Amino acid sequence: MFDLKVTNATLPDGRTAIDIGVQSGRIVAVGVNLVGEAGETIDAGGLLVSPPFVDSHFHMDATLSLGQPRLNDSGLLLDGIQIWGELKPLLTHEAVVERALRYCDLAVSQGLLAIRTHVDICDERLLGVEALLEVKKKVAPYIDLQLVAFPQDGYYRYPGAVDLLKRALDRGVDVVGGIPHFERTMADGAASVKALCEIAADRGLMIDLHCDETDDPLSRHIETLAYETRRLGLGGRSTGSHLTSMHSMDNYYVSKLLPLIAEAGVTAIANPLINIGIQGRHDTYPKRRGMTRVPELLAHGVTVAFGHDCVMDPWYSLGQADMLDVASMGLHVAQMTSRSAMNQCFAAVTTAPARILNLENYGLEVGCKADMVLLQAADAIEAIRLKATRLVVIKAGKVIARTPKRISTLALDGRPDVVDAARYAPVIRESNASSIR
Repeated sequence: MFDLKVTNATLPDGRTAIDIGVQSGRIVAVGVNLVGEAGETIDAGGLLVSPPFVDSHFHMDATLSLGQPRLNDSGLLLDGIQIWGELKPLLTHEAVVERALRYCDLAVSQGLLAIRTHVDICDERLLGVEALLEVKKKVAPYIDLQLVAFPQDGYYRYPGAVDLLKRALDRGVDVVGGIPHFERTMADGAASVKALCEIAADRGLMIDLHCDETDDPLSRHIETLAYETRRLGLGGRSTGSHLTSMHSMDNYYVSKLLPLIAEAGVTAIANPLINIGIQGRHDTYPKRRGMTRVPELLAHGVTVAFGHDCVMDPWYSLGQADMLDVASMGLHVAQMTSRSAMNQCFAAVTTAPARILNLENYGLEVGCKADMVLLQAADAIEAIRLKATRLVVIKAGKVIARTPKRISTLALDGRPDVVDAARYAPVIRESNASSIR
């Protein structure tokens, strides 16, 4: 007997008519026409069932703070940092916790059940750290929340940041963070990468650096990160986030850089919504897109994820915890429009970030945690195209969110009464389709 059985599902890898059996919060059977009664049965009706969405790069301490204390009318990255600096002294523990919990409610409704969030440690109170450690405990039953100790104002540039980062890690923050391109000199930036990688190695932690989030092609801290990752044996635990300077680098240098990143085992996180808005602000025309070289990184075997980065804060005034919105922007900006590339974009908000976060037992195979999302879409590509409604969100084998189908009714002579956008896609021959890896 199953506690839960999901029937007639399409999976991201292209399998159809699949049943998923769940017992005690784990997937215990996956196959066609599973035999056995269930305490609850959900008929997927041939629609897509995916593992939950994963956001590998976010700033939860700032989320939903839009307009406090003022709006970022310029849209510049540095102006966002300035506004956040003005807000930090005004923050209260209760306000940060309340905003973060509200965001987590929104995330659950969107099937987003794992988030890596950077938390600013450049505050003598470590208020954000304490608030998000509390939030992490509160949401643990339904969201895997991973915290990064992030020196927003520079590991060396901000007085006391060296000690504050250590204190944050001592209190239980999971990942070492940094922002080398914001240090006062390139030399200080490189030195910060070395020091932060050594901290991660000494403590057995992962490291995730805001790396080269600039239009300056001479910002090359990713090269140092790759070197230190290889020197210290951090492969698989080291991540470069943003990497937008790579968009402006000359092709010859990138042809050297990409193999170094792959050889070191550094993973990459692009943030399409934010960087397409923030980068290239000093350009006239042509304007640079400002997102890192996603297809090229993937071609070299680098694990690449897409992050949401911000929602309604000093850097980005939009967003709704929708990782399909992120995937869609990434697809368009990187011009990843082949079917195999579009499937890679879906993987960039599911399986790829799960690998980067080292999430255990993630997926839809026997033995995995029974965490999954039923989407109003026939497959992964359609899910991105439609920003598909999350019909059912399941955590540990229990339904934690439901949303009605998005269906329109028509009053047109000779036309259908009902329009379900998920049923309008042309049929693509199986031989021409590619599936998620």
